[in-house]
Amino acid sequence: MFTNQARIIVSIIFLLLAGVFIYYHTYALAAAAFLMIGFLVWGYFKEGTIIMAAKHFHHKEYEKAEKLLQQIKNPNLLSKKRRGFYEFILGGIYLQRRDYEHAEKHYEIAALYPLRTVNDHVAALVHVANINIRTGNFEKAKAYMELADKHKDNITAKMKEVLKTLHYEIKKH
Repeated sequence: MFTNQARIIVSIIFLLLAGVFIYYHTYALAAAAFLMIGFLVWGYFKEGTIIMAAKHFHHKEYEKAEKLLQQIKNPNLLSKKRRGFYEFILGGIYLQRRDYEHAEKHYEIAALYPLRTVNDHVAALVHVANINIRTGNFEKAKAYMELADKHKDNITAKMKEVLKTLHYEIKKH
């Protein structure tokens, strides 16, 4: 749960501590300091700044969330759970900006990865379906609704209502 700058600062502190430990011949503590540096580097690649971005996204601070997500230089290296959440948050940011093309792309990718809950997975599918209804691509919307319907038993009542509304919109056209 660090920004990239915080990771660098903490890594430098551990590197300095490791140097001091080596100077005083306490190699076990030096090894522990190097282990902590390794953990910070691993966290950079596998965890990124997703948790902090999610907090800002949840509080509707979309600019801050996007800045934190931009610190992730290669999202393909994120762990599967984090990658799905990364795409989900980015899709939400683009959806708020009404950039439906990018939002659809990110929600489609998010649906390929495991998300926090089944409800989140269905929400990603529903967002793609809703965007396609807005753009008039009803066949694609119908396909994504079918994917969402497979999880009907495990979603909240609110999400079931959203599914019902979108099915109605598709039938109208």
